[in-house]
Amino acid sequence: MMFKMKDVQQLKSKQDFQDILVEIVKPLEKYFNSHSKGIKFDTSGAVFGEDIREIEALLRPLWGIIPLLIGGGKYDGYEQYLNQIKNGVNPNHPHYWGDVKGCDQRMVEMAVIGLGMCLAKETFWNLLADEDKKNLYHWTNQINHVELPNTNWLFFRVLVNIGFKNCDQRYNQERINQDLQKLDSFYLDRGWYVDGYPNQIDYYIPFAFHFYAIIYIKVIGDEDSKYVPVFKQRAIEFAQTFKGFFDRNGVAVPYGRSLSYRFAQSAFWGALALADIEAIPWGEIKFLALQNLRHWLDKDIFSASGELTVGYYYRNLLMAEGYNSYGSPYWALKSFIFLALPDNHPFWLAEEVVPKVSESILLPEARMVLKRNDEESQIQAFTVGQNCEGHAHVEAKYEKFVYSTTFGFSVPKGTVGIRQGAFDNTLAVSEGDAYYRTRFGVEDYQIEEECLISTWKPWQDVQIKTTIIPRFPWHIRIHEVITARTLSLIEGGFGVDAEHIFSQIKESNRAFVQSKEQFSGIVNLKGFMTAENIWPEPNTHLYYTRSVIPTLQCQLSPGKHLMVSAVLGSVSANSKDLWNKVPQVLMDENKVTIEQ
Repeated sequence: MMFKMKDVQQLKSKQDFQDILVEIVKPLEKYFNSHSKGIKFDTSGAVFGEDIREIEALLRPLWGIIPLLIGGGKYDGYEQYLNQIKNGVNPNHPHYWGDVKGCDQRMVEMAVIGLGMCLAKETFWNLLADEDKKNLYHWTNQINHVELPNTNWLFFRVLVNIGFKNCDQRYNQERINQDLQKLDSFYLDRGWYVDGYPNQIDYYIPFAFHFYAIIYIKVIGDEDSKYVPVFKQRAIEFAQTFKGFFDRNGVAVPYGRSLSYRFAQSAFWGALALADIEAIPWGEIKFLALQNLRHWLDKDIFSASGELTVGYYYRNLLMAEGYNSYGSPYWALKSFIFLALPDNHPFWLAEEVVPKVSESILLPEARMVLKRNDEESQIQAFTVGQNCEGHAHVEAKYEKFVYSTTFGFSVPKGTVGIRQGAFDNTLAVSEGDAYYRTRFGVEDYQIEEECLISTWKPWQDVQIKTTIIPRFPWHIRIHEVITARTLSLIEGGFGVDAEHIFSQIKESNRAFVQSKEQFSGIVNLKGFMTAENIWPEPNTHLYYTRSVIPTLQCQLSPGKHLMVSAVLGSVSANSKDLWNKVPQVLMDENKVTIEQ
């Protein structure tokens, strides 16, 4: 249905991206009918009911359609969306969307209605009859009368209220002030926030916090001398490090929750252009916004009938969050915010330029260190974990030792056995009963540019102090284990595509797999007993339907133990030479020395 690579790379002009946006939303037209509250095109469930799933699937495409129309684009199916909205907000209509309650998903979807009122008064609000405007106002205004979670959700109420203001409706300035004050309290440093909870730092910072704050800047402007300058400065600071999440091909580091939103990763860059914030040169902003989108459009992210699917590089419900219904992935269309820009905006006039990014970025705010190699076009993000509870597969999405743009990562299919666990880039621990635990609940950590240390306890009487030393494309892992139990340990390297295995090595102390240009290997330097290549359960890897993971294993008796491994993840043409040049690790009682 979608373009292939040779065509995707030809997407250059505003018209090109207008056309591709229409192509993305057009398959949804066949699901409009007079018997539902929204649109339904799949059967998968979510934490909210079917009616709300239909509403979500109806409203999320508007994140792209509204900017398209603002910027002068055309879409013949827009009237169907307006008609469905008119019915949904009409309390006398059989398909009324209903009254909202606290933590109600319908308030999430109100945000795009706020966007329409904020930015598209002529192409959204003014197209409604007076009675429809009244109904829309009263339905959306419910958000002012319920309590919201103290997270990025507070921005939904801000957008609704400034939308009311822009459309000359009664708005709640007191709520705006309260919400902005609370959101401001989540700020860390250098443009980074936590998303309400102390241990929740992920892509919601760019595609929620900054995205909505930039819309606030665009709408409110000089009327707010308190938050507008602050939001603008923070966006500029954030851009300086966030550009490091994208490799020279526009691929972003897969990390954290809500990965099904895919190219929402780059929404921040288009939002900067919307508010005329040249945080980095326009050519770099344009590259990051457009090249990431091109990358995604070449992946198998659409169904046979053209709808966006839940998953990452392919349709995959296993890796999804509980709040990901079939319509959720259309949040990705936030990245099309740049379509609202006029044809003569510097964004469109600039030549795309690959950003200049440091080879190493220390990010204590996000609890990670980014290591970049432009020759390989690879970024490796080393982490100390976040203890981020409440979402699916948090131990895989936040607690791996390293995340890579080249190698992606895996999520477990179950807790029994090594194949279900898909233990890439982590240490898995069991009591020999095949029930494995991986790093989670870090009690203490230190993070420096050349060393990350975390202390964690899979059980109260088992302590593991893990030290990670990046030496791109190698890194060293040192585990100091103090245990009162007999343990089985599994140490996994980078997972590779099992469909294209070129060569394998399995020796007593090391394992290696080459898949096309990918080279993944792991070497025992101390403490492990066996090495092999593990073939996990299918659909556990975000990139590949089947993967292979070089792995070390051992058994430990109660006591103190030191485990050391070297891990290689490379796409270099001389990776086989690198494989034969394992970093030498010299250890004494107080010091570790690495010779490379």
